Amino acid sequence: MEKKDIVFGLDIGTRNVVGTVGYLDGDEFHVIAQNLKEHDTRAMLDGQIHDIARVGATCEDVKVELEQMTGLTLTEVCIAAAGRVLRTVTTHVEMEYPEETVVTGEDLHTLDMMGIEQAGKEIKGDEDNKYKFFCVGYSTVKYYLNGDPFTSLEDHKADVIGEDIIVTFLPEDVVDGLYAAVGKAGLSVANLTLEPIAAINVAIPQNFRMLNIALIDVGAGTSDICVTRDGSIIAYGMIPMAGDELTEVLVHEYLVDFATAETIKRASTEGGEITYEDIMGISHTISSEDVWKLTTPIMQKIAAEVASKIKELNGGKTVSAAFVVGGGGKIHGFTDVLAKDLKIVPERVALRGEEVMKSIIFEQDDIQKDSLLVTPIGICLNYYETKNNFIMVHFNGEMMKLYDNGQLTIVDAAMQAGFSAEQLFPRRGREINFTVNGVSRMIRGTEGESAVVTMNGKPVGINTPLEFNCEIELTPSTVGAGGNGTIADLAEFTTEYLYFTVCGHRVKCPKFVEVNGSMEPPTYSVKEGDVIETRPFYTVGQLAEFMDVTIDDRYEILVNNRPSNKDSLVYENFVIDWTTTNQVAYSGDYIAEEGEGLPEDYEPATDEPTNITDIRTKMKVETVDMPIRINGQDMVLSGKKDYIFVDVYNLINFDPSESNGRPLVIKINGQKCGYSDELHANDDVEVYWQNDV
Repeated sequence: MEKKDIVFGLDIGTRNVVGTVGYLDGDEFHVIAQNLKEHDTRAMLDGQIHDIARVGATCEDVKVELEQMTGLTLTEVCIAAAGRVLRTVTTHVEMEYPEETVVTGEDLHTLDMMGIEQAGKEIKGDEDNKYKFFCVGYSTVKYYLNGDPFTSLEDHKADVIGEDIIVTFLPEDVVDGLYAAVGKAGLSVANLTLEPIAAINVAIPQNFRMLNIALIDVGAGTSDICVTRDGSIIAYGMIPMAGDELTEVLVHEYLVDFATAETIKRASTEGGEITYEDIMGISHTISSEDVWKLTTPIMQKIAAEVASKIKELNGGKTVSAAFVVGGGGKIHGFTDVLAKDLKIVPERVALRGEEVMKSIIFEQDDIQKDSLLVTPIGICLNYYETKNNFIMVHFNGEMMKLYDNGQLTIVDAAMQAGFSAEQLFPRRGREINFTVNGVSRMIRGTEGESAVVTMNGKPVGINTPLEFNCEIELTPSTVGAGGNGTIADLAEFTTEYLYFTVCGHRVKCPKFVEVNGSMEPPTYSVKEGDVIETRPFYTVGQLAEFMDVTIDDRYEILVNNRPSNKDSLVYENFVIDWTTTNQVAYSGDYIAEEGEGLPEDYEPATDEPTNITDIRTKMKVETVDMPIRINGQDMVLSGKKDYIFVDVYNLINFDPSESNGRPLVIKINGQKCGYSDELHANDDVEVYWQNDV
């Protein structure tokens, strides 16, 4: 047998270190030698190394004994990080589209990356920021389409998509502690995996992992959990309750030390009678049933907590089956109670031990196949499957170590380097939201540039799988320019006009525009939250200024055949007569073409009309008297067939130009409206300055 075929694995646990030396021959793994040594002190707590030197010394003792047993020199080792040291975060993220869009698989990937980034920020907020965290797994718990829960989003149309996502991280200090401890033992790391992955390699065959299955490793201090679906592990979890809680009950009840209580607990799994000696030196004999009765309440609590965590990790629902490994899971009745709490039949919750080790050959006579050996064997087998669960890459000139979950892409490296999701995907510039005549409008920003990525000098996409020791260069994506527009760009300004009859000539004028109650020129840049209103009137003076004429003050100004002045308001189709001090040439852009701005049934008169009544007569418009209520007073509109909001100004003494910075409020039947909204009989109309109410 060649030395290169040999694998050496260490299962570094809270209470002991288990070393295994073996080799893979076809489908069978041969265990040449196995050795266990307990820690002399509490050098480890809850799966995390606290005293590196002492743990290193224990690892070296195990290594030396295995070398003596096998005659080999062991220099490389496979190790695993305990599931109990993993950090799991559940968070919610949303992504909003500029307009209703069909959801693609790329969108869902982006949503996942946003969730991982958000979870990373949350976990760093709870931990010491000097530590880094490796994302070792994530799973979508629930999708949302426009705020409603959905099972699948792809190909649906959406304005907003969201997801609840569960993300699991491995702290860098845990990895560094493991590397340092085995380094003290004169060993280098050949492969690092996670204990739940190692256990699953033995307990759940690959073809079973397409199913939705939970694996529970009930150890001494914690119960580690992982869930599989669609061929991979989707989530990890842990509860801080396990075999030690059961042992402590026996310590207090039978007045024994912890080691004796452990012996009693293990013996009870075989049934029959148990003899032990208490701290007073008195011998006792008890039945296994007595131990079961004593430990049942704690066992039921552990099972309930495990079931609850499994459902949480699995998106709020139970799994199809559950496999249990570890010594703590061997306690009488645990699998039956867990099945009840998971609401699945008892046959689908099973303790995995000898039956999953049919392809494991132990060459030592004194080793018994047991669920306790699942993880140690799995650590060795993982070496042949993945070789190394950490890969090194060069990212923007810096060496980087990433945990390889088999699905690493350039996105993962970028996020490990501190790039945010916003820097990886092009972003549209900020839009401007405003209203025109009470209707919401938006000017979108421009789309930014995508991130530019090369791997080993060749252009690639951000979702390209990583290669070992590859060279990656990434230039972040950019934000597009923000929305930009002026009043001159508004259709209401460029295509809508007011028409007047001035001294017998039809004149067209662009509508004046108020922004937040103040008059603004066409060059005004629209800003976020602006309230824009087109004014449906001119003053006589503004009309004269627009036409570039000077009114002779010695003569009377008539508006609709009534004496008026330069401050009088004139509305659509009003008739104005004045005398000017200069000769007026009625020509140019402001003169309307024949029939422009008039109804189709308008017939020109042989003599020019002189007032509004004549205009309406010549237009042959059927008039209707219509009752209406304005600011609480009953009034009647007359002289037209149809009416719009601006017609109310013919009945009330209200000058919209006197705003003094106050917003003007106009409503029909309690609802905000525009100046051109239609009026109907008995409508209740309100016109007032907002601050006057």
